[in-house]
Amino acid sequence: MAFLTEPVPPRGEATQVLPGIRRLVAANPGPFTYHGTNTYLIDSEAGVTVLDPGPDDAAHVADILRIADGRVARILLSHTHGDHLGAVPALKAATGAQVWSFATSQDPAHAPDVALRDGEAVDGWTAIHTPGHASDHLCFARDGVVFTADHIMSWSTSVVSPPHGNMKAYFDSMRRMLARDDRAYLPGHGPMVEDPLPFARALLTHRAQREAAIAGALAAGPTTAMGLVDTLYATVNPKLRPAAQRTVIAHLEKLREEGRAIAEGETWRAA
Repeated sequence: MAFLTEPVPPRGEATQVLPGIRRLVAANPGPFTYHGTNTYLIDSEAGVTVLDPGPDDAAHVADILRIADGRVARILLSHTHGDHLGAVPALKAATGAQVWSFATSQDPAHAPDVALRDGEAVDGWTAIHTPGHASDHLCFARDGVVFTADHIMSWSTSVVSPPHGNMKAYFDSMRRMLARDDRAYLPGHGPMVEDPLPFARALLTHRAQREAAIAGALAAGPTTAMGLVDTLYATVNPKLRPAAQRTVIAHLEKLREEGRAIAEGETWRAA
């Protein structure tokens, strides 16, 4: 499918992506983060909500503090992966702001100050529990705009890595997003998606096609997850092969849950 690209964003500067919403991209580029983690600064009368403070990077925290100009009202977290969570302790210490995140944290070291559940609101933004990439993943929606974090990214598919990543949950969460009528996605990495429903539909189709290919390979004979990577991801960047293997395992576990695959040690076969 066709993903979106953009030039390397300015470091240490926030750009306005929509009225009242600015994006600051952390300097943690890589094969899993694109140009870096998107930290969003959301303005309201109550102050600035910082969504996903990013990695544990003192310079990035200093940039957030400078751009927010002392008006940080709260810290909002989409999920507890380190590239989104890492800066939370430093930002909280510097501002005294409470941290809002999903009630059941995937990271045992993190506990929210304000626990959010599906459908609850924070400053007008409604939390949507979207497990798949992470068990504690939240999107936030208002007026047709959704912060999709790592559930739907514009530059790449999301890694779904068991045990906290779950492919069946990912499919269910994608279908939930497709049932909405939104006009823009603001992802955790990469640029805004301005025509979101066809994009989300293409992502889900891509996953379904990948799953069909895995099921077809199992029908041809027993194999391992890495054997499937060798067959189906032959052209992938070698640095991404471990992530591809984790995603293949997530597909296999979904097929097993549906009664379509059987695991015998590290070998998988069609049921």
